[in-house]
Amino acid sequence: MASICVFCGSSIGKRPEYEVAARLLGTEIAKRGNRLVYGGAEVGLMGVVANAALEAGGEVIGVLPEALAAKELAHRSLTDLHIVGSMHERKAMMADLSDAFVALPGGIGTLEELFEVWTWGQLGYHNKPCGLYNANGFYGRMLAFLDFVVDEEFMKKELRDMLLVDDNPGLLLDQIESYRAPIGHKWITRAET
Repeated sequence: MASICVFCGSSIGKRPEYEVAARLLGTEIAKRGNRLVYGGAEVGLMGVVANAALEAGGEVIGVLPEALAAKELAHRSLTDLHIVGSMHERKAMMADLSDAFVALPGGIGTLEELFEVWTWGQLGYHNKPCGLYNANGFYGRMLAFLDFVVDEEFMKKELRDMLLVDDNPGLLLDQIESYRAPIGHKWITRAET
């Protein structure tokens, strides 16, 4: 069983398509026999993706900082819920528990989490796939900007191509399952940092 980490908003967002997308992704992860790892809250798209995976018979692991759990945001019906001391601990545990990463629509926290694990992959800290679920075209402008970053030679195309993108959860998970990290993408080793 693979563990797929999903980064997403603690809000539902403006459009009903985002909630539909979260439900489809959670269901698809569970139907494939994969485990969902996510931020542990019951609110927003986080709650939607977790509930969908649980309803489809999947395992769901949440990781939530103590401060947020104290505000009664914790999802209490998960397979397992880890309460940690900080956001840094949360991200580290989610990364350690996961074999792949997918971002649904979300705000700056979602973007920060995605960009961090994608950067780790580019640096060779891991060989795990990073995917972007472009539900309702949510990430279209960001993808155009990333292509501009390549055009301006601040990123190599093969590193840009490490970010898997689709607007269909099944096709995105297919890409994740067949992902092979680029050879020679490691710029430095952990010992050199």
